[in-house]
Amino acid sequence: MKCGKPLDAAEAEYCRDCSRRQHAFVRGRALLSYRGPVKLSLYRMKYGNRREYARVYGQTMAHRLGPWICQCGIGLIIPVPLHPSRKRKRGYNQAEWIAKGISDVLHIPVDTHTLYRVRRTKPQKKLNDIERKQNLQGAFSVKCALPPNACILLVDDIYTTGSTVDEAARCLQAAGECKVYVAAVAIGG
Repeated sequence: MKCGKPLDAAEAEYCRDCSRRQHAFVRGRALLSYRGPVKLSLYRMKYGNRREYARVYGQTMAHRLGPWICQCGIGLIIPVPLHPSRKRKRGYNQAEWIAKGISDVLHIPVDTHTLYRVRRTKPQKKLNDIERKQNLQGAFSVKCALPPNACILLVDDIYTTGSTVDEAARCLQAAGECKVYVAAVAIGG
């Protein structure tokens, strides 16, 4: 009901993570489960400079999640930013390309300038839940004011515990009255 993870029990409303903590975003959804061939594909997209994967994932997300995105009243798409040094090393921000793929289909503008990463952080995949939260504290900042009562779709490639999108959502909410929803290509268990 909150992040979009598959549930262990049919009668449960929230996954284990969402039942233990309060998220800063309103609701989240993902296209796929983070396992098997999806894991390999996302690895290639992220570290093998396969930008075309990101665009296709974004377009597929728009087709599959489009009704939900429209129902939420999304008026702006913001990709989770990379630190400039990591973006230089990788060559591109995969979340930005995914967001542009969504925009291609749904014609919702993508904003890559408002939210930015001010602190270089360790890769989240190597950290536990507490370390993830600490790693991201103060990692994001906002350059300019958001439109009043903005409904924002925050886009990332992989959602695991929600630490990254929670910190980014808190930062956006501190900059103005807004509702932040989350969409990811894949969600981990």
